[in-house]
Amino acid sequence: MPKMKTKKPLKICLIAISYGRGGLERTTTLLSQMLSEKGFEVTNIILTDEIDYEFSGELFNLGKLKKSPDLPLSRILRFRKLKKFLQKEQFDFIIDHRPRNNWLKEYFYLKYIYKNQALIYVIHNFMTWNYLTNKKWMTKKMIAQTKGIVAVSQAITEKLKAEFKNIHLKTIYNPMEELSTEKLVDFSLKNKKYILFLGRLDSEIKNLPLMMEAYKKTKLFEKNIKLVLMGSGNYEKLQKKAKDLNIEKEVIFQTYDPNVGYYLKQAIFLCLSSKYEGFPMVLVEALSVGTPVVSVDCDSGPKEVIQHEKNGLLVENNNPEALAKAMNRMITDQELYRKCKENARQSIAHLKTSEIAEVWENYLYNLKSMNRN
Repeated sequence: MPKMKTKKPLKICLIAISYGRGGLERTTTLLSQMLSEKGFEVTNIILTDEIDYEFSGELFNLGKLKKSPDLPLSRILRFRKLKKFLQKEQFDFIIDHRPRNNWLKEYFYLKYIYKNQALIYVIHNFMTWNYLTNKKWMTKKMIAQTKGIVAVSQAITEKLKAEFKNIHLKTIYNPMEELSTEKLVDFSLKNKKYILFLGRLDSEIKNLPLMMEAYKKTKLFEKNIKLVLMGSGNYEKLQKKAKDLNIEKEVIFQTYDPNVGYYLKQAIFLCLSSKYEGFPMVLVEALSVGTPVVSVDCDSGPKEVIQHEKNGLLVENNNPEALAKAMNRMITDQELYRKCKENARQSIAHLKTSEIAEVWENYLYNLKSMNRN
């Protein structure tokens, strides 16, 4: 896109709760890298002092100003610093990745922090109230004050378009990160065959009890193919569920490791059983290292990644029998498995960082052009 090169680089501010472990945080740091490589002037603002992922650009770490206990006066002073910083820097766009489910807090942000700022909201979840509050009147105010809203899946875009008129929406998928698949010296699953869940160990949203019930019904259990649940969270309920199902020796709880590439590479397949998602990057990450996927067809994401019987299997949600059948197929149907494995990487070529970076570049420059005074 040669014509873009002659334009003055835009100043972009990315705001997130933290850059700690999590899919949202990882995609935000990736965006900082992509925009920096495209010549944008990038500043990162995080509200909590937690950094696990590499990012590009300047950093304003508001979390370092937190004291314990975090008293109301301390929070007010931090908000004042944030407002002054945004006023001083005069960013072309502020891209807000925070969950925004508290209407009172978002009203404060709109009327004080973001007053007279060019704002873009990113919606990372099909449960859109997590990012636009559950108060319709407040959501309308938030939409009216933004220059644009980016949804990470087409399903989210369609949902918002059906609910709100005059909403400036753009679907931009999360990019595929190049993962290292080098062997880890302390690889704790050495010599074990396993399928993998990767993400927060949330019994409710991720619906891990469904995955465990399906696993119990499969031939994987009989063949000593383990179910590995990797992530951070409260293991207690899940450990009890495994014990109740009499599979506690077959379910392995693995502490989250940022170097997930090798775990994904060695897995027979990745499994997802969520009640809802946004754009589940774990599916993309698995496919990027050649590992097929088995997923429920939950709201938002999986059907936009999985090509059924080509790079994985997509099954009815909340149906342990259907999920168990899909798991079985992946270990008994060798031709299906070979096909899915061969197609895995190519099926997500459109999600390469270079492709997604260009979409963001076009979007931001076009948005700037539309909003010039």
